[in-house]
Amino acid sequence: MNSLLEMKKGYKVIVVLPAYNAERTLEQTVKDIPRDWVDEILLVDDASQDETWRVAQRLGVATVRHPENRGYGGNQKTCYAEALKRGADIVVMVHPDYQYDPALIPQLLEPLLRNESDAVFGSRMLGGQFIEGGMPLWKFYGNVMLTALENMVLQMFISEYHSGFRAYSKRYLQSVNLLANSDDFVFDTEIIVQGIAQGLHIREVPITTRYFDSASQISFWKSVRYALSIVGVLTRFLLHRSGLRPSRLFSSSRSGVE
Repeated sequence: MNSLLEMKKGYKVIVVLPAYNAERTLEQTVKDIPRDWVDEILLVDDASQDETWRVAQRLGVATVRHPENRGYGGNQKTCYAEALKRGADIVVMVHPDYQYDPALIPQLLEPLLRNESDAVFGSRMLGGQFIEGGMPLWKFYGNVMLTALENMVLQMFISEYHSGFRAYSKRYLQSVNLLANSDDFVFDTEIIVQGIAQGLHIREVPITTRYFDSASQISFWKSVRYALSIVGVLTRFLLHRSGLRPSRLFSSSRSGVE
């Protein structure tokens, strides 16, 4: 691990926190981020209705604040654009609701530092204990079914497409058309499919998660709408790949994020 830390010195690693109403869990999340592995922490506050902004300021976290709520995907667009402006070579997304364990950041970084992949995703399915961690059964089975569909359409084998704990290389973020993506939750799927369309390499590492009252979770019906939006993205990808209806979502054009 020490040799990997030495290797890390050649990279600027920025952790981004896409935040909305995260005042109760933000401090613990920031506290658990391993500072030896991270050069900077950047929070994007999506017009929270609580004290998220003030907590971030008290913790000394660099913060960008949206004057109006732009949605989860819109928040990520700002996260990645700002991180790249600050010179990031690797950008790690950590949800500030403390559902994912920031102590696992080194495991996400390792394949990127070794130039073995362009992105690394934390997988709850590889980590096991998703039920023990409190994942609702309907969410678990929905995750499994969606993942099977995505693997079939994309001709991939990824154990989970829906984790919110991810690390991207600068190359990945500059190769995909981020600005064409949704401002909603389906952004997480679009950015994966875009990378696959561009031939970028994705790795996974096992993680565990925590489910508790303060952790943000989307409701059942919002999850249904999310699932339908994923089917829409997969349909667009099939039409694009077949040449029947090319889409700028999967084009090789620059994202405009430098």
